[in-house]
Amino acid sequence: MLSVSLSLSPAAAAAAPAARIPPAASTLLRSTTSRPHPFSLTSSPLHPRTSITLGSALNSLSITNRHRSSLTMVSASTPAASSVATTSAANPLLQSWSSQPYSLPPFKLITPEHFEEAFQAGMEAHIADLKAIVDDPSEPTFESVVAAYDRAGSKLSSISAVFGNLTSSKNTDELKEVQSKMVPVLSKHSSATYFLPGLFEKINAVHSGPRDGLTPEQDRLVDRIHMDFTRAGAGFDGPTKEKYSELKARLASLTTEFAQNVMKDEESYEIVLAKSDLSGCPDSLVQAARQAAVDRSKAEDEYVITLSRSLVEPFLTFSDRRDLRESAWRAWSKRGELYPERDNVAIATEILKLRAEQARFHGCKTFAAFQCQDRMAKTPENVMELLENVWERAKQSANAEREALEKFVEESGEQLEGGIQPWDWRYYATKVRAAKYDFDEAVLKPYLSLDRVTEAFFAVSNKLFGLRYVKRTDLELYHPDVDTYEVRETLEDGTDKLVAIFVADNFARPFKASGAWMSEYRSQTKNLPEGADPIEAVPIISNNNNFAKGSGPTLLSFDDATTLFHEGGHGHHGMLSDATYSRLSSTSVLTDFVELPSQLMEHWFEEPEVLKEYAKHYETGEEIPGELLQRLKAAKSFNQGFETIEYTSCALMDMALHMREDYEEGFDLAAFEDAELKRLGMPQGIIMRHRPAHFQ
Repeated sequence: MLSVSLSLSPAAAAAAPAARIPPAASTLLRSTTSRPHPFSLTSSPLHPRTSITLGSALNSLSITNRHRSSLTMVSASTPAASSVATTSAANPLLQSWSSQPYSLPPFKLITPEHFEEAFQAGMEAHIADLKAIVDDPSEPTFESVVAAYDRAGSKLSSISAVFGNLTSSKNTDELKEVQSKMVPVLSKHSSATYFLPGLFEKINAVHSGPRDGLTPEQDRLVDRIHMDFTRAGAGFDGPTKEKYSELKARLASLTTEFAQNVMKDEESYEIVLAKSDLSGCPDSLVQAARQAAVDRSKAEDEYVITLSRSLVEPFLTFSDRRDLRESAWRAWSKRGELYPERDNVAIATEILKLRAEQARFHGCKTFAAFQCQDRMAKTPENVMELLENVWERAKQSANAEREALEKFVEESGEQLEGGIQPWDWRYYATKVRAAKYDFDEAVLKPYLSLDRVTEAFFAVSNKLFGLRYVKRTDLELYHPDVDTYEVRETLEDGTDKLVAIFVADNFARPFKASGAWMSEYRSQTKNLPEGADPIEAVPIISNNNNFAKGSGPTLLSFDDATTLFHEGGHGHHGMLSDATYSRLSSTSVLTDFVELPSQLMEHWFEEPEVLKEYAKHYETGEEIPGELLQRLKAAKSFNQGFETIEYTSCALMDMALHMREDYEEGFDLAAFEDAELKRLGMPQGIIMRHRPAHFQ
């Protein structure tokens, strides 16, 4: 996830403007496997292909982008350090990374306790950079103010990027403690950077002054940075700034706690089964359940289904045991409210109230109106018009699909108490699809091994953009399952150029956020600090998935494979960025535009030329049969009413919650959810893909 959105996600809106998503977390676009609906203004996954998100509150605090690296509170009066080099020599985050290949972070040396000191030093250096802009006695110019602001805080950006990625990909209990402690501090630092006396005045002088000599890119940068300051409250008076800073800090803490609760539920909840309980499940799921049991030190004859989407969704699709499907579904749908000590309903309610207050600071009636100001949609009404149009059409399709499922059940002689329920839909839809189209996903998966799909992605990348991927098996990152590649291209003069470093983190595991997202350890820029190593201009891009890892080759569903291509589209957005300034590079675009590159890339996977060349049986090497491709194509639109209802209902609920002007004492989020779904006419047997207690 890339935006500061409307969803109850950890990062959304805690810190003023949405920053380019740090490496791994962002909601934004993170947390279950789905990407944010382009019209929902939220940062959480709606559709089954999540997208760029991160999942941690920090990320939404804009901690990675240099121009908004605001992760901690360093008051403007804090003595500024002119260099971070004077701090602890033992802290790897504060040392030069030039000895590391490509100046990658020194993962093997970094421990959670290093971050607090590193953040403090990084923030002090950031404030020093900004004060140098303020103290410059010369006339404010683009170069002396705006360009200098864009490259300020480079060390803090690097530290923040590592932290943001780890809090999504390896958020251990120790790191969570650091996260909880630092998030409000970092939020206040963010405010302090925008409120630094004299800085906004200089930004404003360039913004309102003559711009005849600026390039279109520079002109855009001036506008975007000025808007960042405005939306951060830089124009408020002193007392209002203080109140606003406290409000954002509280939001940062709440959204972080919200995200951590969801992650903890997904990590800790498990259904322990015997092999006989997995009747109907394909071998790939049985192997993944066994691997999950091994990872959790279970007995040799035990299998585990967790609340990771890569396990629970296939279980709901294939398990013959209706009672077990119901148990799994009930736990999965109540993430964030499974345990009284992790009550996200109460947290979400407070977040809603604070967001409404935040909007009022800016003269907006609702938080939805405030968020839409910096979106292509511009107004909540425009968003709702589109969503409701989609919704009504989707309801018709979903109701027809349910009737087909009920007819199948009746003709098969089965009797379902209560009719088709949410824990039944996927199971019977699979059977109806098989009967109608003679298509079985289990027959397709052997042709879609992770290795083959990755090979296909690299091949498409090469044909479209001339990129080559060279695997570096000698590099160790933060987990053994993570692969690293040099991304290279041959220029017209024959020169071999390093374009980017690509990190592929594909498997679900404990302490990793659910979903799929693209993130960055280093964003592309040409606006480097004086004396910086040119390697700092080369982006380090990470694609993150949550495929279930078994004991053998990892076999993907068609949707999994499409997700890999989808996130690869975001990855190309970062790798092929050619901007001069950090604020405008990579995925730093309007949130409801950011999905375009990923949408385009994912469609390449289903091209017949790609499938015929790379969809080959993982054991025999046999090319995927043409008739199987034909059946896949015919079945592709099946059950789309259900899927559209699942994710569009989330966007509609998100908008409805954030279009309220106030939340009276005793506001009941659960009651609101029930009433709104009733008003919408939610089709029987379907629920929102992400309910308010875990929507991030």
